[in-house]
Amino acid sequence: MPIDPRQPYDPANIFARILRGEIPCKKVYEDEFVLAFHDINPQAPVHVLVIPRGAYVSWDDFSAKAPAEEIAGFVRGVGAVTRQLELDGPGYRLLVNMGGHGHQEVPHLHVHIFGGRQFTTMVPA
Repeated sequence: MPIDPRQPYDPANIFARILRGEIPCKKVYEDEFVLAFHDINPQAPVHVLVIPRGAYVSWDDFSAKAPAEEIAGFVRGVGAVTRQLELDGPGYRLLVNMGGHGHQEVPHLHVHIFGGRQFTTMVPA
């Protein structure tokens, strides 16, 4: 069910629980700013989620409230993951869902990295 990104951060959300080690994940990368792991329901041959360690509901929440160092660290973390997965040569797609119209399902900012195949249309009909 899509979430309302204007609601307060819910520390019981699944990604918060993964960050605390309460739920296991298939880790790809981590540093002081991000945790990246394989999606449990992959939509492409490579489908990895990158989440900030901070408590941000959405891209809007993150871009408005995170300090510059955290924003830079998150963006650099996404780049580090794409290079580690060797997607920087053939290419990849990044996706951030935001709110109901964006079909955001988890109230913790996350970037989807899709790769391993050719993507065609920008937004499927």
